[in-house]
Amino acid sequence: MEWSEEDVVLLHWRLLQELGGLGDPDTPLDEKLDTLRWVFTDPKCEREPFSFVNCLRVVSLSPLSPLPFVGPIDAESIRDWIRYHVRKWLTATIDRYPSWAAEAVLENPCWIESRLAKNPQWINEEIKKHTEQGDLFA
Repeated sequence: MEWSEEDVVLLHWRLLQELGGLGDPDTPLDEKLDTLRWVFTDPKCEREPFSFVNCLRVVSLSPLSPLPFVGPIDAESIRDWIRYHVRKWLTATIDRYPSWAAEAVLENPCWIESRLAKNPQWINEEIKKHTEQGDLFA
């Protein structure tokens, strides 16, 4: 199947729409972390075809974009805006967890992230397991 130029531009646009999930408390934590990894990737990767920076460039400059022409967009200013809001967005998702799960995420986020990388449903499975079994030490 061959992709048209418009299809490629729309794919870049679709990837940028993932940013909308950051502000939604119902977006799973692993999806938010994945989106943040994409936005704040290693600068060496910014020239890759579907990097955050390249998606901004394509969507803001292409006449085939679903957005009106906006001209060049400064990726760092968008990243700064995301940095400013990210704590609130992550907290809104974490606050939906039982207190023990929220504490685990806040106390050891790297460990939680590694678990989610292996199994995106890990935290949901743990919450379900604890709900069914109850706290053995309470």
